[in-house]
Amino acid sequence: MDAREAFEIGGQGHVFAFWDELDDRKKSSLLGQAEEIDLAELETLVSNLVKGDNIESEVDYRAFRPAPYEPIPDDLNKDQKWVYAKEIGEEALRGGRVAAFTVAGGQGTRLGYDAPKGTFPITPIANKTLFQVFAEKIRASRDRFDSQLPWYIMTSHANHEATESFFRKHKFFDLGEETVKFFRQGRMPAVDFDGRILMESKGKIAMSPDGHGGALRALDRGGALAEMVSKGIDLLSYFQVDNPHVQVADPYFLGFHIQSGSEMSSKMLPKAYEKEKLGHFCLNGDRLEVVEYSDIPDELTSKRDESGNLLFIAGSVAIHVVSVPFIQKIVEEDSPISLPFHKVVKKIACVDGSGASKELDAPNGVKFEMFVFDALPFAKNPVIVETTRLGDFSPVKNTIGVDSADSCRKDQQKLFASWLAHEGVRLELGEDGIPLNRIEISPLFGYDKGSFCDSWKARKPSVDFSKDVYIA
Repeated sequence: MDAREAFEIGGQGHVFAFWDELDDRKKSSLLGQAEEIDLAELETLVSNLVKGDNIESEVDYRAFRPAPYEPIPDDLNKDQKWVYAKEIGEEALRGGRVAAFTVAGGQGTRLGYDAPKGTFPITPIANKTLFQVFAEKIRASRDRFDSQLPWYIMTSHANHEATESFFRKHKFFDLGEETVKFFRQGRMPAVDFDGRILMESKGKIAMSPDGHGGALRALDRGGALAEMVSKGIDLLSYFQVDNPHVQVADPYFLGFHIQSGSEMSSKMLPKAYEKEKLGHFCLNGDRLEVVEYSDIPDELTSKRDESGNLLFIAGSVAIHVVSVPFIQKIVEEDSPISLPFHKVVKKIACVDGSGASKELDAPNGVKFEMFVFDALPFAKNPVIVETTRLGDFSPVKNTIGVDSADSCRKDQQKLFASWLAHEGVRLELGEDGIPLNRIEISPLFGYDKGSFCDSWKARKPSVDFSKDVYIA
């Protein structure tokens, strides 16, 4: 049975309504899009999430409890639990068990930047791109642990070619082309409220990425999972492309994950205020779940303990360690573990039955997305480990204001100033705690406090801090 016949039988024959008007190139493209679609899966999603009463069920969050986590001690070097975790994590890195995994399917549209977000310049002096920052952290980690830390990057159909071209242009930032692997994120068709697939144009289905949860099955479909298994890699350090502060392979985090026998672990950030836009780590019975900030009721986010501290304090920052065998269990055929799709109601550009563009004054359809944190309830012994804003999280999402390029560059300088202060360097700071003269420290000199301090002591650089300083 060919695609056209299958779509006709499946009640989606209108996808090929303009077939005879298309040239050969557009026909081939439309067939390729159609072959991406699992019609049986789509029919189930339409039945469960779009039609009738079988919509996403309302959840009673009142029984949810705050999830426990490993708090950061005052002194990492004196806390035996953290010291031991670090030793275990470092051993895993030296043993070649770890790969870095970046979700990088986005464009820089919200930043006013017409290119893959990973190519956006973000450092305060050298203007290194997000991808270069991560690449240098990976290089430094390889040198520190004498390991081949490979890098897997999930792109999208919209930015795959541009991303690969960018890496080729920059000679893969001296990582070695063979150690950087790209694969595309999966896509799902958008449908109207009757479950009919929407057409972006006469020869193009309205397709959209299947969410960061789709990363796990994309690893399998793109061949990356099989490659990892063949290389003895059993741990993935997962992070998103918009966060240059992330520790790409944190030994402490890896160690807690390994020693607990966890299948998936996450970092948490203490929320700054009740309604901060972070997902919440919660316990639903004995299941660890992440509840989106838009879903959790105010009566929970406002709860406080006797000391006045927020009870639901643990915010999700999309940093995880995932065991490769766990991913294999999720993606295998007929797996009992299945990440749910969520519906997202949107205005979706499309054409009508005559092929003319529709004028939209309200949402007209549904997109389907998976969330990677939905794997947590299925994971054995999940662990949550506390992190800090400067040490691990300063995302680049907006043009100005909170979580912007400007706020991220300021956070970088605060972080670098704190490292220097630890080594006895006192800088002139503004009222906001930012050095009056700009500072940038290359990840190749120090990618975290420990590696920086080691380099500073070993090299004893002579630096004039009365002007802008780039330390490499």
